[in-house]
This record gives sequence, C-alpha cells and structure tokens, in this order.
Amino acid sequence: MNPLKALPFQLLALSCFVLFFSLGSPHVSFASKQVLINGAGASFPYPIYSKWIYEFKKVNPETIINYQSIGSGGGIRQLLNQTVDFGASDAPMLDEEMHKSKKPILHIPTVLGAVVLSYNIPGVVNGLRLDAQTLGDLFMGTIKNWSDPALQKLNPKLKLPNLPIIIAHRSDGSGTTAVFTDYLEKVNPTWKEKVGAGKTVSWPTGFGGKGNEGVAGLIKQTPGALGYIELSYANQNKLAVVHLKNDKGEYIAPTIDSVSKAAADVKDIPEDFRVSITNSKAKGAYPIAAFTYLLLYKQIGKEKGEKIISFVKWAMNNGQKYASELDYAPLPKKLVQKVLVKLKTIELKE
Repeated sequence: MNPLKALPFQLLALSCFVLFFSLGSPHVSFASKQVLINGAGASFPYPIYSKWIYEFKKVNPETIINYQSIGSGGGIRQLLNQTVDFGASDAPMLDEEMHKSKKPILHIPTVLGAVVLSYNIPGVVNGLRLDAQTLGDLFMGTIKNWSDPALQKLNPKLKLPNLPIIIAHRSDGSGTTAVFTDYLEKVNPTWKEKVGAGKTVSWPTGFGGKGNEGVAGLIKQTPGALGYIELSYANQNKLAVVHLKNDKGEYIAPTIDSVSKAAADVKDIPEDFRVSITNSKAKGAYPIAAFTYLLLYKQIGKEKGEKIISFVKWAMNNGQKYASELDYAPLPKKLVQKVLVKLKTIELKE
C-alpha cells in the first residue's frame, strides 16, 4: 500500500509543502539573511544608542547590531585594530590617532549631550552653584571640604556641611573625560598648566569608576562625592546636578534647551565634523556640551556597509525624536542634512 494514500488530504498537502521548501526553491525564501554588526565605544551615548538599536530592529529585523559600552578610548582602539565594524566617541579622534588607521575614518555626529557635575551632599538636593575657578580647584584637590569659604561664597543660600569632598572621575579612556577636561583647559589656567586635556589625564585627586555608569554609582553611594557624568546618567540615578557659570556670567542648569544653545553658537562646523563646543559664548548656553560621534570606516564591505548606512540614515530621520526623552539634544536640521550627504561618500566594497 502506498503510504501517501493513507494520509488525510490536508496532511498530505502540508507534507508536500514542507518537502518542496526543504528541497529548496529558487524563487521563495523564509527570511532575509541576518547580518551581525559589532560596535564599541563611548558610554556617553549608550542610553540612546540602545534605544535606537531596539527601535531599528523592529523595522529591520535582519540587522543585528551589538554595541558595547567600553569607553571612547576602548572604542577607538578596537576600531584601529579593525575588531569592530564601527566605533563611538564623544571626543573627536586626534590627527595622530587618525594616521594610525589602515582605513580612512569618518566622524558622524549623532546627538548632543551635556557633561554635568553631579554631587551627593546630605541635605543639599538642588541648587549648588560652581564657577570655572572653583571647579578647577575642586578637581585639583585644593578645595577639600564642602564648608570651604569659596563654596559658601558662591552658595550663600545653601547650608553646606562640614564634610570631606570625594572626587569621582573616570578610570578608563573616556570621551566624557576629554570633553570635561577640554572645558577646564579653556577656562582654568592652572588646570591647563598642571593637568591638561585628553581622554585620560593624571588626576590630582579622587577615585576612578569605569564608564559613566561606574562614576554615577560612585557618586550615588558616597556622601560628599562630586563627579562628572553625562546628563542622562544623572537623571536615571536621580542625582543632583550643578548649575555652572557660563561665559556670559549666568548660572546654567544642564537641559536640552541649554545644550542646544551651545550648538547653535557654532557658526562653521568643519567638513569632518570634528569640533569642540565647550565654553560657548551664547546666552543661556550650558558650558560643557558636546556632540557625540559614530566612527565609521570610509571603505567597508558592501553587506555590512549597506546596513550601517541604513541605520545611520534611520537615526538621522527617525531616531532624533527619541533624543529629548533620553536627555540628549537632537542635532540641528542643517547638520542632519550635512551628515546625510557625508554618508554618500562611504565606499562599499564587494
């Protein structure tokens, strides 16, 4: 007896359907091939990059993006070693770093963020004010106690306790550190002479934490702590932030609006987008603002390159709407258009 004749019609049809596709069809496939893209770098934009990757996958399920928050320095190292498909940094790569790369590298600004001074002072939940000189003295270790007269003078309405100041800084190579020290180097001559700016510096005092996550954790767990982190990490951890005196003499809280004003002050953004916007001269601008960048190879394999370009285009057109809810400022529209033009210069290799 033919065993196929004993099968009900519906089961027979299903069996034939499965057999047809198991043998393969030149015209039909179940799903597109999935492409894995690996990136690594700055912790500064990690919250929004995570959101973008999640939302992008909803409309592009065949693209799997894995982004590791390891700090800007680590991301640049992996990019130079060609162990990732893209890197990320808040600090533009230096010329000497660019020259080490076997491939040309593009800087793609994605959003704007603020490096904030966050603190844990018992009894002081809001309103702490600092200026450039005092901020430098704090991170130099010159001012050691919250009851110091210099702090009392800036904050006459606050009751600052007799409590040692514990400085929290990054222990890893960090774009957030580069942005913060870039600002201090511009506004504090002593800092410029003795410490300088960079993704890593020799800290005069304090304790190190890995990533924005690590520094935020140190601040939250340590009474008396003061440290620098990206705004979204301060808000996520419900940490108080400093109102910082800007170039116009205004004490400015870090907000989406005050960060956007810092970017609006930049008249001519370079062709390669590598620019510092700290210590803006604009009225109402928060003084430690920065672009954060994706670092892309200008020459890349066609399969992965097409997916990366598609993701960045989506981030420019659809992803910017998520910026404000995660405490970043969206890019100015004119800059978005320049980024889209720059993407066309990427060379896809077979």
